[in-house]
Amino acid sequence: MVSLIGMAQDQLNDYKYIIVPKKFDGFKKENQYQTSTLVKFLFTEKGFQAVYEDELPGELNNNRCLGLVANLIDDSSMFTTKAGVVLENCKGQEVFTTAIGKSKEKDYKLAYGQALRNAFKSFDTVNYSYNGKADTSEPVRVSFKDDVKQVEEKAPYEPKNRQPMVEQVATKETQSYKDNTPQPSNYKSVQSPQAVAPAPSVVINASQSDKGTLYAQEIPNGFQLVDSTPKIQLKIFKTSLPNYFLAEGDGENGVVFQQGGKWYFEQYVDGKLKTEELAVKF
Repeated sequence: MVSLIGMAQDQLNDYKYIIVPKKFDGFKKENQYQTSTLVKFLFTEKGFQAVYEDELPGELNNNRCLGLVANLIDDSSMFTTKAGVVLENCKGQEVFTTAIGKSKEKDYKLAYGQALRNAFKSFDTVNYSYNGKADTSEPVRVSFKDDVKQVEEKAPYEPKNRQPMVEQVATKETQSYKDNTPQPSNYKSVQSPQAVAPAPSVVINASQSDKGTLYAQEIPNGFQLVDSTPKIQLKIFKTSLPNYFLAEGDGENGVVFQQGGKWYFEQYVDGKLKTEELAVKF
């Protein structure tokens, strides 16, 4: 198992992004049971750079092999919700498969949430850190679902040109000398790509919230955001990430986070992602 974990870490370190679909196979609606939101959040919590499939950064849009696609495994039965995640590379090859998490909760949203959190325990021993390359070769397939691993052997490298640099013939009748050293080309040499500067902070397209100024009052595991009425507009709960909260309100569920010194509330409304800028005083 130790070697399997090490192999998993080496494989995952080759990829910079996790691409999360907004609608998983088998579901009728986007972010059904908040599965997409939760999967993206859980990957971020584990140290990965997770992005939605329609919000790809430029370098990933140009080279999909920089990322792994997170697909949902749903083995649920009538009385038990069973879910996990499989990561596939740009060739559709499985690179990593989590264990299957289980839940007997009757509410589907709670059940999928519990099952996926259990499945993501497979990443607890994986110390992910992007190593600066995207491996597009045949991967070692690492699966915590059935502990299967496959290694495809590569053919040894053979140089395409074995021709000697110098050919010389010397006999009594004839003597010749042919220099095969590569000559400079008339074409301009292709410059090596320069190191890509870190991507700037994402500009968030958000509307101004109509909730007015909200005042944060501390509660167990988080805060309640109260308006001047005073009425509780949202309850936000701490996560392992700083300034990133799970949010619950009157018919509203999503996340509250801080970026660029501003606070935002993000949720899905009728299958569309909605982002509001909040005025919060702590």
